[in-house]
Amino acid sequence: MYQADAKKPIGGNIIAHASTTRLYLRKGRGDNRICKIYDSPCLPESETVFAILPGIYRIYNTCRRYR
Repeated sequence: MYQADAKKPIGGNIIAHASTTRLYLRKGRGDNRICKIYDSPCLPESETVFAILPGIYRIYNTCRRYR
């Protein structure tokens, strides 16, 4: 079965070619969100968990790096 590419950039090819670092955002448990760097010339592929709450944001120090 064929599935569309889940990492297709919003904005189409114009945004895809203009950006150097690409982030993949997804929903975690509860209010948590997960941000993954998956295409960057100067940063390693990694991900971190964060939460945005009313009047506050929280970044958890659970950065996972991939090699």
